[in-house]
Amino acid sequence: MKQLFTELFELRGELSIKKQIVIEIIGFLSVILCWKLVTDMELISPFILPKPWNVLMSFPDLFLKDNLIANIKFSLMLNFVGCLEAIIISLPVGFILGLFPLFKAFSQRYLNASRFLPLPAVLGIFIAGFGIYVNMKVQFLAVSIIVYLVPVVAQRVAETPQVYIDMAKTLGATKWQTIRYIFIPDVFSRVWVDIGVLSAISWTYITIAEKVNDNEGGLGALAEISRRQSRIDKVYAVIILIALIGWVWDKLHKTSDKAMFGFKR
Repeated sequence: MKQLFTELFELRGELSIKKQIVIEIIGFLSVILCWKLVTDMELISPFILPKPWNVLMSFPDLFLKDNLIANIKFSLMLNFVGCLEAIIISLPVGFILGLFPLFKAFSQRYLNASRFLPLPAVLGIFIAGFGIYVNMKVQFLAVSIIVYLVPVVAQRVAETPQVYIDMAKTLGATKWQTIRYIFIPDVFSRVWVDIGVLSAISWTYITIAEKVNDNEGGLGALAEISRRQSRIDKVYAVIILIALIGWVWDKLHKTSDKAMFGFKR
């Protein structure tokens, strides 16, 4: 028992796969039990927190009456296209800002400040510029990632070990060769992890963007329609579903990181 206690509270320790799974299951069951007790005792209004069983039983309704699969596909499409656009724009811009002092001095403060923009508050500007359809939602999601990703890429460029750059110079590499063989592999291998983190942010903004013209569909739209219908159980079911999709998304991203950048390990 003492050994187990020490293992559980070891600073930056590692648990075996079996123990980790057991603890995860205990944690999940504890959350469900607390949720059930709170709702059974009516400590919180059912219009705010429905019973776990009611949330579970709302899934068949979502599948049969609310076209859940199509809504999932729509949200996944928005997220993928928005993330892809953000990556295509952010990588070259971030590299330019990180590599060349002129561009860094010219725009770094403004880009850093842009991270604090309350994007939901400027949604009206996107509607005025792009309308209320799919393109507006994609642009909104892309910008929500770009404002974070560009400074991150620039920072990763600055973190590239100087010893690699000095070695390239010693071997007579040109600036382009140094960028191609030193900066791009090193930066991209670390930025890929950041992209995985930031793509999770886009799921937060999806629920905002999809409320506009919610007839187009999507999980955010489905949650909003369910709220207007006072089906709070469905709202919670959609939230849980988004969390599950995000978990799978994260696992796939980590798998791709191991496959593409094995040299990091």
